[in-house]
Amino acid sequence: MRINNKTTWFGLAAVLAFSSCADDKFSEYRTDMTQDKAEYQYLNNYKPLKEYVDRTANPNFRLGVALAASDFNARELVYCLAGSNFDEMTAGNAMKYASCVKDDGSMNFSTVTDFVNNAREAGMTIYGHTLAWHSQQNNKYLNGIIADREIPVDPNAANMFIKYECGEAGANSWDKQAIYSLPVPMEKGQNYTVSMKVKASSDCVVGLWPIWNESPNKNQWGGSNDVQYLAEFSAGTEWNTLTWSFTASFPHDRLQFVFGKHGGNICFDNLVVTKEGSDKNMAKNGDFAEESTEGWGNNWNGPTFSIATEAAAPMQVEVEKSIRTYQDGPFPFYQMGSAPPVINGCIHFVPTGDWSQFFISPDNNQLDPGNYVVYLDITSDKAVGGVQLTMQNGWGGDAQNLTAPVPLVAGQQDVRIEFNGVAGGDYFFILKPQTADATLDLRSIKVCEVKKLNSLPLSEQEKKDTLTYAMDNWIGGMMKACGGYVKTWDVVNEAISGEDRNGDGFYELQSADFVKPDEAKNNFYWQDYLGSIDYVRTAVRLARKHYAENGGEGELTLFINDYNLESDWDQNRKLKSLIHWIQEWENDGVTRIDGIGSQMHISCYENKSILESKKNAIVEMFKLMAATGKLVKISELDMGYVKEGESASVKTADMTEQMHKEMAQLYEFVVSKYFEIIPANQRYGITQWCITDSPANSGWRGGEPTGLWDQNYLRKHTYAGFAKGLGAKE
Repeated sequence: MRINNKTTWFGLAAVLAFSSCADDKFSEYRTDMTQDKAEYQYLNNYKPLKEYVDRTANPNFRLGVALAASDFNARELVYCLAGSNFDEMTAGNAMKYASCVKDDGSMNFSTVTDFVNNAREAGMTIYGHTLAWHSQQNNKYLNGIIADREIPVDPNAANMFIKYECGEAGANSWDKQAIYSLPVPMEKGQNYTVSMKVKASSDCVVGLWPIWNESPNKNQWGGSNDVQYLAEFSAGTEWNTLTWSFTASFPHDRLQFVFGKHGGNICFDNLVVTKEGSDKNMAKNGDFAEESTEGWGNNWNGPTFSIATEAAAPMQVEVEKSIRTYQDGPFPFYQMGSAPPVINGCIHFVPTGDWSQFFISPDNNQLDPGNYVVYLDITSDKAVGGVQLTMQNGWGGDAQNLTAPVPLVAGQQDVRIEFNGVAGGDYFFILKPQTADATLDLRSIKVCEVKKLNSLPLSEQEKKDTLTYAMDNWIGGMMKACGGYVKTWDVVNEAISGEDRNGDGFYELQSADFVKPDEAKNNFYWQDYLGSIDYVRTAVRLARKHYAENGGEGELTLFINDYNLESDWDQNRKLKSLIHWIQEWENDGVTRIDGIGSQMHISCYENKSILESKKNAIVEMFKLMAATGKLVKISELDMGYVKEGESASVKTADMTEQMHKEMAQLYEFVVSKYFEIIPANQRYGITQWCITDSPANSGWRGGEPTGLWDQNYLRKHTYAGFAKGLGAKE
């Protein structure tokens, strides 16, 4: 029966599919559907794809498809199409870490369990994707469990420090000094760092002058010409750490801290003096825990000093992350309806009576997770309420949006606004006068991260142990959810980078060191903490352990899966690197990698010489993989099309019949070469990554002709090419 209306045809096909599914799953699903055009009618003569696999010659071969687990669980059209054409399924995202692990580390495997149950009922196998990867991880949880450890502070305990009473302010820096005698002199020419916590009764400046007290140049008043004059730093009324790094010009044996222009009192704590290359503190009792002033003194003009105490409490410091000032001219940001000009170095907002808002973002919007304080240097012509400040890291539904009031009085002021629980990312800052009836002049915005001082970084071993536990928990949870039904996995996905930094001829493992900061923040590189060798060995060990403990029967089959293994620009160097790394991982005699998966997100090129180069590299990839003796899987096959002289792929709407047919020929080439080159006992299978062409809004090759079916689930020429590669006749 032929129906001229394409929409009607698709609707009828869907009804047939759904009724068939209700009766006996998918065995009668209509697979001979295509466009109602003469040049497409030959496609109706093809059987379902899996029927072209020679099971006698390929008893263990699996023809696979990638899909959304939720689509399959719906038991409708995708369920029927998958079951009628394929043996095995790969869930696109449902079995990945970020899909199952919540921010607090708890895990939800309900979608996975439904997927496994439906696959078991349908008689289809599942290829697990993926146990270990750097992408699509729950970064908030993983970074949180290896964050600095907060040191508990007894609120009733006393913190001891040394306190100098300065009296009246002097005219010179040297008028008042705190002098510390080093137990061992510094070495001339060596690099040193001196740090000390300081607070004072009012804002002041403190400088450091290291001296050589036993210098031959010592003068008659006990002073010395052998002195270094280091920088002066500001100290406020809260504890702040001042740090000086310098090369010793003399064998200094005393440190002179100068604050002669300060009146009142000044306090010091946690004196640390270290030589470059050593973490040993040269200062004795720098935290005054022994309630002693040993080593400390003053200059001839006072001041007096003594041990003082205060209640200990968690301390924190505000670290400036970014600041922005403005240059006169038009509004410097994208306009959001309100665009006040910059006059006299200030964004000059004059109320209009309408609701208003505008960007005021600092130079660097990238913020790590944590707590922040924002300072606005702003002038208002009157006291006014209703003004707000918003910071948000994007515009989607999952973007974080934090808003706080901006209290304003008349005149110039530095408004301090706290934002706690910042998730991290690229933030926009938006000032919202709303309908406030006040003229505002914003001179600057400063963003500071609030850092706790009572914290201690975890050691490298502690981070490794913590993340090993997290991986154990994750893999154990996934294997329990699968109940032993999923017998094959991508144990590690995309492990190999594209860089050879040590010059050994092989690419290193992926690392945060090899990517841009924005990309590093979006990923979590387990291998940076577990190590290039132990990363994969740990994942393999835990997978086999938990598979056996959760009902797994027979051997668990584990693949390393990666992309660009068919690359012609580096003569398949990434694949050669992966083969090298597999040998390294297996050198312990315990770790075993069963197979290699090649993603093969390829393109068909109109330029024949480019296409021939790509095809030659594909053949070389198969030869290299066959030579390993390991199982070989094309794990994520899909395709786009690139026109002569262009780099961007052609969109589906712009494809010609000739282009579609050239893609079909390349599909046939890839699939047939797999069977020709890979020995029968190494042929694990081929998985088509895209059932249909990608929608325009897809995050994966959006708008490209990636499928064997179009978006209406009608067969394309590429279906015939794939079928012929499997062994179908013309």
